[in-house]
Amino acid sequence: MEKKRILTGDRPTGKLHIGHYFGSIKKRVEMQNSGKYDMYILIADVQALTDNFNNPEKVRKNVRELLIDYLSCGLDPEKVTIYIQSMIPETAELTVYFSNLVTISRLQRNPTVKTEIAQKKELFGESVTYGFLGYPVSQAADITTFEGELVPAGEDQEPLIEQAREIVRKFNNIYGDVLKEPQIVLSEGKRIKGLDGNDKMGKSLGNAIYLSDSEEEITKKVMSAITDPNRIKKDDLGNPDICMVAYYHKLFSSEEEVEEVCRECREGKRGCVGCKKQLAKNIIEFLRPIREKRAYYEEHPEIVDKILKEGTEKARKTAKETIKKVKKAMKLNYFE
Repeated sequence: MEKKRILTGDRPTGKLHIGHYFGSIKKRVEMQNSGKYDMYILIADVQALTDNFNNPEKVRKNVRELLIDYLSCGLDPEKVTIYIQSMIPETAELTVYFSNLVTISRLQRNPTVKTEIAQKKELFGESVTYGFLGYPVSQAADITTFEGELVPAGEDQEPLIEQAREIVRKFNNIYGDVLKEPQIVLSEGKRIKGLDGNDKMGKSLGNAIYLSDSEEEITKKVMSAITDPNRIKKDDLGNPDICMVAYYHKLFSSEEEVEEVCRECREGKRGCVGCKKQLAKNIIEFLRPIREKRAYYEEHPEIVDKILKEGTEKARKTAKETIKKVKKAMKLNYFE
């Protein structure tokens, strides 16, 4: 049976945190190991430059950091193709062709783009760059360059995938049935709240636990987590439903521990300090194999570079096949 082609990836803007792990990385590892999919994972450095254009060194450094996080979590370069976006010129070429098939007003109406522009007000002010406004076009090119049939993503990405489908549909209507319309596969992983209770976890909010955090960093962060504000003394009756420590116990502790934590909290028999220490211990143990793998790859940068090079070379071969078909359909194959 022919494997379904999957296109997924991340922007290299920093190390991954546990929200990334539960939100997408864990599922990718499961899909990889199922043997049912041909998975391409892009490290989207070009897209990262849309709002980091003045800090290219940060993006460059984070390309390797992101790959190390991938490898540490169990993504296997023998089973998936991991490549660098900027090293695939065919994608940039297809982006140019696609740019003729979508209007500026359509891009401005994209809900995801509108939301992200609002979030980047401090960076752009009233002057949004062409690259930022047009990234749905480059994303459509990313997907179709590798004939991605399935795109695992969260609900917030639906408008972007729909725009990619529109672009592909218009291309095929003009030039023939050449490209595949991608289908979104909604992520089963839920968004993990920050230690402060914020619905979003992120570096700028200072509420994230990173996969690479040391034991000391994990413990310090957990000890600062928000608990039931109405609970002052140890024997006060607590409400684990509004306590971030109980929330994280559900992610990192056994069912028996979670049941005990919630019961003793409600009965005023469990102190918050002891509860946090137990949680920190569980998170440390959960992340230990990931940190150990990470340390290995940090000590062997030549392996990391080899994986990046080989994955990108493999991806380039696929991209060349796609662009050849595209240029033939567009009558741009002058010397063939």
